[in-house]
Amino acid sequence: MTIAAGDKLPEGSLSEFIEQETAGCTLGPNTFNVSDLVKGKKIIIFGLPGAFTPTCSAKHVPGYVAHRDALKAKGIDEVWCVSVNDAFVMGAWGRDQKATGKVRMMADGSAEFTTKLGLTLDLTSRGMGMRSNRYAMLVDNGVVKSVAVEGPGKFEVSSAEAMLAQL
Repeated sequence: MTIAAGDKLPEGSLSEFIEQETAGCTLGPNTFNVSDLVKGKKIIIFGLPGAFTPTCSAKHVPGYVAHRDALKAKGIDEVWCVSVNDAFVMGAWGRDQKATGKVRMMADGSAEFTTKLGLTLDLTSRGMGMRSNRYAMLVDNGVVKSVAVEGPGKFEVSSAEAMLAQL
């Protein structure tokens, strides 16, 4: 069953590659409990099929990086990019996309969180295994306020511009 507006985010964890050591976060991959990270925050979570893939790299991530300040002005505390890749790949992709400090590049390496959301995409026939559908959701204090899932091959409803229009 796909997550819907009004649902609470499922329990789960995501990993993030930390570039600079801080209190509580070591250099390299760190795993975080999603429910801890969303507590008291308004977050946009967008998911996509894979790091370094064409639409994801040319449109999806760059849009959220470019519009981060406008989203913040509308009350968004954080923007997360979730992909079924490991934290090392997500960290490298974040550096490549100049996302540091703007978009948190969250790894769901085994698709466990994506599966709980009901948003998996089977790309096994294309040699990519289980991935994530392309989507965007607005989450307030752990509760989904809206979710937009793209149709196959589409990039219309999950963009930063589409999310800005609904805020």
